[in-house]
Amino acid sequence: MNLEALQRSLGHRFTRPELLEQALTHRSFGSPHNERLEFLGDSVLGAAISNALYARFDQLKEGDLSRCKANLVCQDALHKLADQLQLGEHLRLGEGELRSGGHRRPSILADALEAIFAAVFLDAGYETANEVIVNLYADTLRQVNTQGPQKDPKTSLQELLQAKRLALPKYTLLNTKGEAHQQEFEVECDISALNLKTRGAGVSRRAAEQQSAQRALEQLTTKKQ
Repeated sequence: MNLEALQRSLGHRFTRPELLEQALTHRSFGSPHNERLEFLGDSVLGAAISNALYARFDQLKEGDLSRCKANLVCQDALHKLADQLQLGEHLRLGEGELRSGGHRRPSILADALEAIFAAVFLDAGYETANEVIVNLYADTLRQVNTQGPQKDPKTSLQELLQAKRLALPKYTLLNTKGEAHQQEFEVECDISALNLKTRGAGVSRRAAEQQSAQRALEQLTTKKQ
């Protein structure tokens, strides 16, 4: 595997490159895979983001800090960062996952990024892992909304369409993948009045609907600019 470009994007060159290779290996490919690294990476990420929020927003109460953290470490946030790193190009997947588009699946990409954070931690320690995470999250941290709970994307999209006197979107379940205990749902948001369709994925149908609504909002906002 040629991972030079990815290491440059991360800002860390591995002394043990096998850790990075393991982080990019889905269990469908074989062992050693990245599930244990993902478990560790979740905690490393949580600590780094908690520390960044605590230092940046010294007036925020615990509940607001927790809300901000949840928005930063969720699957959708990790998926966006993974896309920026073009992580899908480097994943090692089994034939079945390759055929089903696993290199684009949000849950697989998010898990791989968390596994990478663990790999950096094991390779060079917490301070280096913290630096990698904070650098990747730099733009996202600058845009953190601290003004109380935000409306969820489905509600925001509904209100936007109602304000324009347009019909509400239709959400359709397109696909369900994975085993019963680890399913992923794919949903389409169809705004027929605007000829706009977006897709979202998540560990529940509701989460997938929210992501598809968020992507519709992003496209509508872009068109306004």
